[in-house]
Amino acid sequence: MFHIFIKSHFSAGHHLRNYPGNCERPHGHNWKVEVTVKATELDNLGMGIDFRTVKEAVNKVLENLDHHDLNEHADFQSINPSSENIAVYIFNNLQNDLSADRYGVHSVTVCETDNSGVTYFGP
Repeated sequence: MFHIFIKSHFSAGHHLRNYPGNCERPHGHNWKVEVTVKATELDNLGMGIDFRTVKEAVNKVLENLDHHDLNEHADFQSINPSSENIAVYIFNNLQNDLSADRYGVHSVTVCETDNSGVTYFGP
């Protein structure tokens, strides 16, 4: 079993609706994202999945979040754009590009700061 990961980031604004504190006001973060793909076997080049493939898929998803007001994003109209919900959004949107017989998305970690974040492992 192999866990292949890449790290990336995006910047965006948001606010948490009905939050009992200052996070209810609009603010922004430089989110750090780590995506891990689990591979059960290696390909003929000795790789579980090419880092480039993972990076391209992640970049495609993060382009939809980067430098946006996440509260205006279609997927966050009825739910708060919390780190937890952002991790689920990224995980779900990677499924098509990062799923095959021998590998699939294992987890997505989203950090608002260097000291706080969340990891989602899927349903």
